[in-house]
Amino acid sequence: MIHTTKRGFQVKDGRLHLAGGVVVPVVWSRDLPAGPSSVRVYRDGLGHWYASFVVPAQAALLPETGRVIGIDWGVKETATTTSRAHDLPHAEHGRKAAAKLARYQRMMARRKPKRGQAASNGYCEAKRQAAKLHKRVARPRQDTGRKWAKAVVRDHDALAVEDFKPKFLAKSTMARKAADAAIGATKKALLEMGRKHGRDVRLVHPAHTTMDCAQCGARAKHALPLGERTYTCTACGAESPRDKNSARVMLVRAGLTPAGADRVRPDCPPDSQAA
Repeated sequence: MIHTTKRGFQVKDGRLHLAGGVVVPVVWSRDLPAGPSSVRVYRDGLGHWYASFVVPAQAALLPETGRVIGIDWGVKETATTTSRAHDLPHAEHGRKAAAKLARYQRMMARRKPKRGQAASNGYCEAKRQAAKLHKRVARPRQDTGRKWAKAVVRDHDALAVEDFKPKFLAKSTMARKAADAAIGATKKALLEMGRKHGRDVRLVHPAHTTMDCAQCGARAKHALPLGERTYTCTACGAESPRDKNSARVMLVRAGLTPAGADRVRPDCPPDSQAA
């Protein structure tokens, strides 16, 4: 991997000129919006080379919509929002490729060379196939998250986002499913998209969001077990799916008026709100 600043490279005639007289032909994915300040040249697990340029961020403001949205992260659905149309289901890209990946990993384990010995062609081929499968899972996972983030930012002026820490589930029984959901990468894409398009993004601390009632603000005495998917308030009797209730709590904690959310009004009963 090569990482160099402006003094160590130059882009000229569609080619990348590096220090030491190295000239690299580049297949451009898109034109650079401004002059790059640095570049990182690296190779992935498949042996493909990439050049990643750092350029100044340029804001592209979107027209106002007058709508707000609350977003709660989870594993049953990657993102549950106050708008049914913007919920992000769990695509399970990793689960669908798990059988093939396990097969290639077993092949690598059987053919692993001993210390000091060269790897066999069979081991190298199994390793290449495993890396290719990892890439095949990572790309649609990233694409799904970015497209969803763009749709959310395009349709809403303000976003109340749960400040969820992915490592919270790393040591739990849901670690594999949480990693497959790519909550951290999706959240990062959402924050970057919000900043790029000048939206009001407010991070909300996740403590007790599953225990508070979005209707009256009362807090349950005990945390809901994960198997219980319906939230029922003991104070006002409001009942709604627990993730939808948490998404509405995000709006309240962020100081955004629920009247701007999709079919959510503070004066209407929970049964008539968008589920």
